[in-house]
This record gives sequence, structure tokens and C-alpha cells, in this order.
Amino acid sequence: MVTQEQRKRQLAREKFLRQQQRRTSARRKARMRNSVIASVLGVIVIGSVALYTTGVLKGDDDKSNASADVTPSASATSKAPDPCAKPAAGKIKTATWKKEPAVTIDKSAKYTMKLATTCGDIDIALKTSAAPHTVNSFDFLAGKGFFDHTKCHRLVNSGIYVLQCGDPTGTGSGGPGYTIPDENLKDASLKGGTYPAGTVAMANTYDASTGKGRNTGGSQFFLVYQDSQLPANYTPFGTISASGLKVLKKIAAAGAAAADPTTGNTAPNATVVINKATVTKS
Repeated sequence: MVTQEQRKRQLAREKFLRQQQRRTSARRKARMRNSVIASVLGVIVIGSVALYTTGVLKGDDDKSNASADVTPSASATSKAPDPCAKPAAGKIKTATWKKEPAVTIDKSAKYTMKLATTCGDIDIALKTSAAPHTVNSFDFLAGKGFFDHTKCHRLVNSGIYVLQCGDPTGTGSGGPGYTIPDENLKDASLKGGTYPAGTVAMANTYDASTGKGRNTGGSQFFLVYQDSQLPANYTPFGTISASGLKVLKKIAAAGAAAADPTTGNTAPNATVVINKATVTKS
């Protein structure tokens, strides 16, 4: 006869197995996405390890980021009035390239990038000498109109505070067809495992648990609107102007939608579209 204590132990084992199966399934789904934000190393585990949904992390060119296991998703908020204007007329370009463009920028010069969005202009001072491959790639893609008319597809407003853009498909899985190397991971601004507000950095598919996925950046990038606890695994390549940061905070204040069941993205409630991206040598 099975005693009450034995029955309790059996039920506990079954519950544990169900939890393990759910977590395994969650990890598998997360690895089918690409995103920026890797494991937040316990900082974000506030009552729910189920914060794995990372539309940010389904990679450029369908690469994955297993670090998404404990990456937080946005907290769904009630729909606020859209603070942004209607997108400019135009079509998204779908061109891709087989390899990274040759580095032709002047590494000793200063470059800036302007994202003319439906919510306002976001000006970014680029870190040319510290991240030449990244800046060169953005100069190339912006010149091709790659970012024009694309939506910023993910907003995270819990644990980490970022807006992710740069995917013409708007799903978190698109990219330019090539990858670029990681750069500037020892930037002086990345202190104490923090990407400070105003940072612009690359999404990638790096998995800290396996050490795989280095040098997998493509076109997706994220803009940090509030200090965010993240390991230094994502190329920081720009700093947002004060006026641009105000635009970002306006977008964040409108909140985010619940995670999309297909992509895992937590889209901003604001209609954030890059009407035009321009990189300029100053």
C-alpha cells in the first residue's frame, strides 16, 4: 500500500518533471528567437523565471540566442494614446548581402546617425574608432535605405529598459544577410554589469552558457532608455543625445503589448517607425 508520505513524494516528483518540461520548452522557443538582451544573471529573477520571452533574441539571419532563458519581456500595460505620428509613405527594402561590406569609413573621423522616427528624431554619436566594423556597417546599410520605414519591434520595460530596432521583417528574425564582429566590449561606460541610459548597442546570438555565438551581430540594435543590468556581451557603438533620450522615454511611457505568441516580441504601444536613417561624417 502506498503511504500518504510516499504519495506526496510522487506528486512532488511529477510536479518537478512538469516544471522541467515547461522550462525545456521555453528554452527551445527562446533559442528560435534572436535578441539582444542576454541572461541578466539573476538580477531580473523576481518571482518568475518564465520571463524568457525575447523577441529581441531571434537572430539576424535566424540565428538564436540561448542566453534568452532568463531575459525579461516587457510588462504588458494598458493601451495608452499613441504619442507618435503616422509613418511616412514608402516601402521597406528587402535586399540582403552575402558578406560584410569592406570597411571604408575614416576611422579617425566623427560620425553621427540620425533616426528620424514617427515619435521624433533620435540623434546618436557613433563610436567610430572603438567599433569601426559596426559603424561602417550602419553607414553602408543606412546608405542603402535598409532601415527606412522599418518598425522598432520590441520594447522591454521590466528589469532591462530597451527599445529594439533594425529588423525589416519586424519579427526579430531579420537581418542584412551578413554578420559583423563584436567590438568595444571593454568600453569604459560598461561598469558594474550595466549598460547606461543613452547607450546604443548591437543585438547578437551569444550564449554565455556555451560561449558560442560571438561575432553574430547583423542589423538589429537596441537603445537603452534607463540603466540596464546586462553583461558586456553586446557591442556598444553609440551614445544617444539628450533630446533623443526624451523621445525614447516618451515611447517607453506608452508601454508595451503582451508578448506575441508567434514571435515572442513585446511590441511598443507607440507606433515607432524609422522613417529615415542617416549616417553623416562630421
